[in-house]
Formats: sequence, C-alpha cells, structure tokens
Amino acid sequence: MPAIRPAKLEVSQSRLYATAEAAEAFGRRLLLAHGLSEEHAATVARCLVRADLRGVDTHGLQYLPHYLDRVRRGLINAKPKLTVERVTPMIGGLDGDNGFGFVVATKAMETAIEMAHEFGVGIVTARRSTHFGMAANYVLQAMDAGMIGLVFTNASPGMPPWGGRDPIIGTSPIAAGAPSNNDTPFDLDMSPAAAARGKVRRAARRGESIPLGYALDKHGKATTDPNSALDGGVMQPIGGPKGSGLSMMMDVFCGVITGAACAGEVGNQFKDYDRPQDVGHFVMAMKPDLFVSKDEYLARMNKLAERVHGCARADGFDEILMPGEQERRLEANYRRGGVPYNVKELDALQAEAAKAGLPALDVFNSPLA
Repeated sequence: MPAIRPAKLEVSQSRLYATAEAAEAFGRRLLLAHGLSEEHAATVARCLVRADLRGVDTHGLQYLPHYLDRVRRGLINAKPKLTVERVTPMIGGLDGDNGFGFVVATKAMETAIEMAHEFGVGIVTARRSTHFGMAANYVLQAMDAGMIGLVFTNASPGMPPWGGRDPIIGTSPIAAGAPSNNDTPFDLDMSPAAAARGKVRRAARRGESIPLGYALDKHGKATTDPNSALDGGVMQPIGGPKGSGLSMMMDVFCGVITGAACAGEVGNQFKDYDRPQDVGHFVMAMKPDLFVSKDEYLARMNKLAERVHGCARADGFDEILMPGEQERRLEANYRRGGVPYNVKELDALQAEAAKAGLPALDVFNSPLA
C-alpha cells in the first residue's frame, strides 16, 4: 500500500473553499445565536474547523446543522454548568450537564493539565456528555501544554462484538499524543472500527459507495452501499477481535467506571431524539519528564522519529510517516490555501445561517496561491 500524501489543493466543481478564520467565525456566529457563551462557541467552532484542517471532515463544520438541531430540540444544553469534583488531588469527575462534548472534553483536559502541572499526572472522567468530534482535539490540547495526552470516549452502539451481529458496542475512538521539539511529534487518533461511522454517513450524503470490509447490512452481509450499512447494518471491527476488544475497553474506561451510559446504552445522536446521549469520556495528561530529564525525553522522541523515517521501506511505499504527520501536512496546506467544503454540505451550512439571519460563510472557487 503506497504512502498517503496530503491531498492536492485543486479546483473542483463539487468543492468550494473558505479560510480557517472565516470558517471559525461563521461557526461561532451560529453557536452564539443558539445561546452558547463566547468561550464555548469559540471552543466548538475551533474543534470543528481543526478537524477539517486535518482532513477529518467527517467530524468537521458540516456536522454543525445537526448539532444545532439537537440544541433546538433541547438535547444539547447550550449553557451547561461544568464543575469537576476532585476524587483525589490528581483525579476528578465531571458532570457534563448534557453540554456540547467539545466543551466538556476541553474542560476535562484543561483540568487534567492543571493537575499534571502540580502532581505530574491528571485524570478526569466525564459523564452526561455528547459527541465530542475529533478525539485528536484534546490530545493536541495536552501537547500544546507540553504534556503527554490520552483521550478515550465511548459511543452509541454501531458495531457488534467479534462474532456477533447485533450492534452493542461503539466505534469509540482512541487518541494519544506525545510532544517533541521537532515537526514530527506523535499524535494518534484511531477508531477500533474499520472506519468511523462518519465516513459512511458522508458517503451516503454524497451518493458514494464505501469500501468492502467497512460494514455489514442488516442481514449480516458485507456491503458497499452506505445506506444499507446505516439502515440496520453494523460497522466491522478493525482486526476482528482486536478492534472489538479495544471498543469494550473504551466502554470500561468511559462508561462503566464513570457513571455514564455503557453496554450499548449511549444514545444515538442520529436516531434517538427522546433523550440525551449520556456519552462518557476519559482524559489523562502527564508530564513527559517524570522518569527521564526533559532533554533526554526530547532526544529519545527525536530518535524515535528518525528511526521511523529511516526504516527500510517495503515495496510500494515511498516514505514512512509518524502518526499525525499526514494530518499536520494537510493542516499546513489548508491554512495556506483554504479549507475545502463539499458543495452539498455547504448548502446546509448556508441554510442555517439564513435561518438565523446571519451572514453566509464567505467562500471562494479555487485555493489561494
């Protein structure tokens, strides 16, 4: 399998472009109009656009109309009261008050970082939260503070345990990051499923097929039709029992021990409109120099990146990347040239702005030079 390269910034009839700054400002305006505070609106908008910048558009600004609909239905609390209850000086529990998962997870990691500065390690769990988008957002938050970060969440049932057909576990992401003093830190964000469900929903919206191996239909048959996968179908775990086990681990850390929904009881944000989701999160921040000096830690991280990049390449590969390196390249490209948005998804965003009496997102036809 050849190495993945950053997408080229090309003109496409199905795409329009916006600067990251314009996209964030647009998102903030819509969120403010729905009752969020300045701080919380900025947090949500920043997290959504950061996902777009890193090529994770399944968790980006295109989701905003859906979130706003849940706010209007009273299923996401625009003004949550967030208080972390300290269990020990370095462990806390947060009641998310059904607020935006972006806001809840950001608060959880912010508190974990504060604990880690004082005690070396900080762990905060959250319950009564909602979908928090791209898990890497909160790992990057820890790394920006010079910390190692670990982020887990559980999710609504969408995948069977290995050997089963009923969706009782989630496609719950796992994210981890370690800072460095060069351009290639380690930041991993992965799903225990063959693909995030957002990719299947995106394919359905765009009238595209999905690769074989992503999902089964409601009869337990492999399918390339995203609509069949979403209509009673299930996602497939990556690596068979390994992905299944990782999803269960997410449920233990984020549901079982936190008091949040677990064992298939997390609300589906696309189907359950009679109750909040009650998603659970687990975040950890840790000083990277607890066991070796800071200089030695950085030297070791640099050595890891050098060894990875310098590894003899298998047939079909022309480079080897650290986890997160591809996303950083995309972000640099998109910050220069503009963030690409699918025209169909952009129409839904512009409709939300018109409904709220707000200016449309300022877009352009081709990438900036």
